[in-house]
Amino acid sequence: MNLSNLKPAKGSVKSRKRIGRGTGSGRGGTSTRGHKGAGSRSGHSTKIGFEGGQMPLQRRVPKFGFKSINRVEYNGINLDTLQTLIEKHNLTAVDFDALKAHGLVSKNDKVKILGRGELKAKVEVTAHAFTASAQKAIEAAGGSIVKI
Repeated sequence: MNLSNLKPAKGSVKSRKRIGRGTGSGRGGTSTRGHKGAGSRSGHSTKIGFEGGQMPLQRRVPKFGFKSINRVEYNGINLDTLQTLIEKHNLTAVDFDALKAHGLVSKNDKVKILGRGELKAKVEVTAHAFTASAQKAIEAAGGSIVKI
C-alpha cells in the first residue's frame, strides 16, 4: 500500500451537494433559488400545467365534440379475424367465451361483428351486435347469428 492507492472508506463520501451551508460551500447565499420571486420563497410549488403566466396548453387548444354519458362502446371484430380463429382452433360456434379465451375481448367488453373480409365456415356466431353486411355474410356461408 502507498499514497497512490489511498481512497476514502466506502460510504463515507456523499455525492449530494449540501445547500445553504454558508458561502464557503459554493451553495450558500440564495441556496440555488435565485433572487426574489415565488420560487425563492419557502412553501412555493407550481400547479400542474402552470407555464409562468402564459396561457397553458390545455386552455389554448380548442375543444371539439361531445361524448354522451349513455353511449355504448363496442369492441369490433371483423369476419376475417373470425375466419382465422375458426381455422386455427377448429371452432363450430363462436361466442363471447371463445373470444375471451383467445384474447380478442375482455370480460366487460361488448362485441360487435363487422363485415370486413369473408367467412367460409358454417358457424353460429353469438355477439351483442352485428353490422348488416356481417349478418348477410354469416347467413350466406350457412351460419346463424344470435344476439346477446
